[in-house]
Amino acid sequence: MTTDTRSRNPVRSVIGGSLGNLVEWYDWYIYSAFSLYFAKSFFPAGDATAQLLSASVVFAIGFLMRPLGGWLLGILADRHGRKSALTWSITLMCAGSLIITCVPTYASIGIWAPVLLTLARMAQGLSLGGEFGTAATYLTEIAPPDKRGFWSSFQYVTLIAGQLLALALLVTLQFFFLTEAQLEAWGWRIAFATGAILAISVFWLRRGIDETPDFLEESHGKRRKGGLMTLIREQPRQVALVFGLSIGSNVSFYAFTTYMQKYLVASAGFAKDQASLVCSAALIFYIVIQPLLGALSDRIGRKPLLYWCWITGVIGTVPLFTAIGAATGMVEAFLLICVAYLIISGSSATSAVVKAELFPAHVRALGVGLPYAVSQAIFGGTAESVALSFKSAGIESAFFWYVAGCMGIALITTLFVPETRWPGGRPKR
Repeated sequence: MTTDTRSRNPVRSVIGGSLGNLVEWYDWYIYSAFSLYFAKSFFPAGDATAQLLSASVVFAIGFLMRPLGGWLLGILADRHGRKSALTWSITLMCAGSLIITCVPTYASIGIWAPVLLTLARMAQGLSLGGEFGTAATYLTEIAPPDKRGFWSSFQYVTLIAGQLLALALLVTLQFFFLTEAQLEAWGWRIAFATGAILAISVFWLRRGIDETPDFLEESHGKRRKGGLMTLIREQPRQVALVFGLSIGSNVSFYAFTTYMQKYLVASAGFAKDQASLVCSAALIFYIVIQPLLGALSDRIGRKPLLYWCWITGVIGTVPLFTAIGAATGMVEAFLLICVAYLIISGSSATSAVVKAELFPAHVRALGVGLPYAVSQAIFGGTAESVALSFKSAGIESAFFWYVAGCMGIALITTLFVPETRWPGGRPKR
């Protein structure tokens, strides 16, 4: 007698998991989107670049918690279910947003303002550290084997949509409701309060999604014990591959998305509202091409898209950043950023499925989440700080070469990645 472990409604489960992922990333990105306005609220008065650098350091500290989140929530997902881990993840994210919403300014409570801000970002970092691996695992496992590239690409659709939603709220407040002075004084708190409310809604949504077939099959059979030592002992090569790929994907993604808004303002000379509008429009393009490339990977394989990303990225990153910095109009900047997004989509559209298909079910969420989170803590979370530090030192172009070099590391890693497009999700040997 066999147990039917198929999802009762896989489309509903994918939508539910994806919407939860969207809110998680919205809550994470509003920090970056609104940091231009709240940086002076949490740090001593002084040079604007120094305040932004301080805010970026806190942004990076949040990333330091992500390996811990990848470890704890990854083990929870592998042992007690993907659904359980996703529910805990949104709970932590909600708590962080509530704290930031309510924290008084530096002028009111002094050093406790940046301390509480940092603690809130640590909670959110813990949440998101487990979110990526668990969501990637969930979306890959819930999908039909021959459509895993397409379905799992919605992780980055919702990830980018979370960033777009954050920017859309910022643009709406900038153009229609609040002055710059009001945004700096209290308007930024609206974004974090909205994130907390959305997270509460998603908490109940995630409690109603289906568990994945792979986890249920593992539960009904003889469960293999997962955990960190099991992962390292059984899958060391796969862990190294995920880490190497993530170096290129994390640095390039954060360089061309979260840092781009600041780059347009501080280096290209755009007004804050213009930079927000350009980035928002480009992110719409970025969202649209994710499922298209995800579906393409189901037909031609994952590795051709990875090679496209890394080779063109190594060659084109420095010229693209240079051209964007010299852009004289919003349309020109928009088109150049779209070119960059077309390049990095070769990685982002396949990120979840490539990593998830490398591991067996009993260590899959941990195997995807932990090395990815470690890479983010070291490389992704520090991308803005590295960029601003180079700018402060007067050698801004060094950051462009840094991004290209990280993509080169991912290119070398891809040479050793097996083609994972295979019936049942098993890699070719």
